[in-house]
Amino acid sequence: MPIIQSVERALRILDLFDEHTTELKITDISELMGLHKSTIHSLLKTLQEYGYIKQNSENGKYGLGMKLFERGNYVIQSLDIRHIAKKYLVDLSLKTGQTAHLVILDGKEGVYVDKVEGPMAVILYSRIGRRIPLHCSAVGKALIAFKKEEEIQKVLNGYDYFKKTENTITNKADFMLELEKVRTRGYAIDNQENEPGVRCIAVPVRNNENETIAAISLSTLVARVDETQLEEFAAQLKAVGSELSEQMGFGILLR
Repeated sequence: MPIIQSVERALRILDLFDEHTTELKITDISELMGLHKSTIHSLLKTLQEYGYIKQNSENGKYGLGMKLFERGNYVIQSLDIRHIAKKYLVDLSLKTGQTAHLVILDGKEGVYVDKVEGPMAVILYSRIGRRIPLHCSAVGKALIAFKKEEEIQKVLNGYDYFKKTENTITNKADFMLELEKVRTRGYAIDNQENEPGVRCIAVPVRNNENETIAAISLSTLVARVDETQLEEFAAQLKAVGSELSEQMGFGILLR
């Protein structure tokens, strides 16, 4: 199927912006895209006309428009799992004092679709919409550990096991062994593999077809939560994961 060049370029422009790069000059966009300023200008004006790009009147720089926020909310609202899981996230955060997350798989990454911060929460790196690697996060491991072997291999084909911390798993063989541990244990652990000093636990959420459709997690600080507490949290998380999975129909075909 042929790719429409102008559409591809417009989407690439949108992908230039993230939480760290919120505004760019047209010359910056031109250099990053490798395209002439006149071409970039036409693309920006079209995106601006439809609300996907806005221009700062004070400095002339461009940033993402509110139309993306609007469309993104439509996507989030269509995720039934998010609405059903909300009460479980609230309950987990209140009982443990930690931040509870709901994450879905998108390609070769996890995406935070909801979070509830507990009274003891100080984890700052997560936010709704942010992506997270599979190999160094508890949610990432939980999202794929219980999938069929061919599905796992498809996701991991060409996967980059880049190093985030000294504890990060950096090769497929070790990661496959880790996924086996997740299946045996019933939950996944990120032991300072994504952020130093942060330890997370996660469980899968499955539907009536035994498919993993999401993962829920708790994020903790090593300095504040010891091994015993973490095990207690894991037990609570597994119970919630089982109940939420039942809400999504898991086990119906097995009865």
